[in-house]
Amino acid sequence: MATTSGRTTARDFAVLALRAGVGGTLIAHGAQKMFGAFGGPGLERAGAGFETMGFTNGKQHARLAAATEIGGGALMIAGGATPAAAAATLGTMAVATAVHAPNGFFASNGGFEFPALLALTGTAIGIAGPGKFSLDAATGDRLNRPWMRGVALGAAAAGAAGFVSMLRGNRA
Repeated sequence: MATTSGRTTARDFAVLALRAGVGGTLIAHGAQKMFGAFGGPGLERAGAGFETMGFTNGKQHARLAAATEIGGGALMIAGGATPAAAAATLGTMAVATAVHAPNGFFASNGGFEFPALLALTGTAIGIAGPGKFSLDAATGDRLNRPWMRGVALGAAAAGAAGFVSMLRGNRA
């Protein structure tokens, strides 16, 4: 679906609002991990936290997660390379969902509610497209082709499954 249909619709504003919310949230969480911003742990403590979750080389995984959240969040807000932004959202939040799954659904109990919602919202934006108010629309959707969406989201799902499998193997 092309995002440059000509006339502005309520959908364009809705997708812009969703992109801003999802992207801003990803950037904030990535900045917490990477820099200790917004009361976050910073890279050393985030890395230690990743190791307690079962990841080997926790600092490396924390750095990768933070960079993916910051970069993917920035792309999401800009509506640029939307398939890559959606893949970054799905990949990081699918792993976070799996990590929090043993705590049940509700975030108030440390559950997976919040990362699952971000994963689903980011995926929906990736499928629907970024709307008229986006870098993709301004560049003729060169980095937002329908085939790119399927490839990016499929790769993100496969990558997340690999990380979750590795995590579960390390917990055994």
